[in-house]
Amino acid sequence: MHDCALCLPTPHDLLWQDDFCRVVLLHDADYPAYCRVELLAHVKEMTDLPPADRARTMKVVFAVESAVREVIQPDKINLASLGNKTPHMHWHVLPRFESDKHFPNSHWAEAMRDSEGQPLSAAVRDQLQKIVVERVECALKS
Repeated sequence: MHDCALCLPTPHDLLWQDDFCRVVLLHDADYPAYCRVELLAHVKEMTDLPPADRARTMKVVFAVESAVREVIQPDKINLASLGNKTPHMHWHVLPRFESDKHFPNSHWAEAMRDSEGQPLSAAVRDQLQKIVVERVECALKS
């Protein structure tokens, strides 16, 4: 689909990819380590996938969640697959802190407070990529 942003090469920081999906880092200073798992094929809904591909998708999502939790130790992780604006299967893996500007509401909601963004350092970004690769590859072997 030529008008689908997720069908194009990603403009985001690519942490991991195989022939099925990719993991990107969005570099959102308000939400450090905010990642997205994006299917490479243009698929609208999880149930459009065969069961084995649904399971594979969730193995990657859970591996990324685990890596983010280990590296930045957030207070909470939000997992979301909406696709209302971009109807191409993707999962948001969003670390949340009680001090973030939207907590406890969705990060798409109106801000509850002012909060200074804290972008990831290069060292933490590299550590995150290392752990994402390890966790995803281990998950996909099981």
